[in-house]
Amino acid sequence: MTTPKPYSLNSRAVAEATMQWLARRGVTILQIAELAHGLQKSYYPDLTVEECIVHVESVLAKREVQNAVLTGIQLDMLAEEKKLLPPLQDMIMNDEPLYGCDEVLALSIVNVYGSIGFTNFGYIDKLKPGILKQLNEKNGRDCHTFLDDIVGAIAAAAASRIAHRKHAELEQQQ
Repeated sequence: MTTPKPYSLNSRAVAEATMQWLARRGVTILQIAELAHGLQKSYYPDLTVEECIVHVESVLAKREVQNAVLTGIQLDMLAEEKKLLPPLQDMIMNDEPLYGCDEVLALSIVNVYGSIGFTNFGYIDKLKPGILKQLNEKNGRDCHTFLDDIVGAIAAAAASRIAHRKHAELEQQQ
């Protein structure tokens, strides 16, 4: 009898799957970067979308973020396929207003970059600009109950990362 090989997750495969599933669900890094830019441009007028892309990619490189993205997308897809048990099926498919687990999962992303991320997330979640508006539209077929909050959280985390880095740069100049 042979000893089973110990479990070992391939981090590169997880990162690649995260990027692939975002793309399959219609979300680009550029769209997320545009959200982050919208959150920070009034504080840093010289901030470019290209800089924001770098910060979004850094957020997406974190395993906690990848876990949340993959989990949320999977739950949305299971709802689309009607594979969840009632009443959860209806709650997720209809983005039930009092169902807060989607926001809780998103907050696990925001939490990586501190309390400023919470305010950024709350603001962007309320406004739903850009891709968030599109993801939030209900057509009875597609479900983005988790994905819209996850994308907003990634943008909020990137915006928080930008704020922290820019503040540190200002301090070094003094």
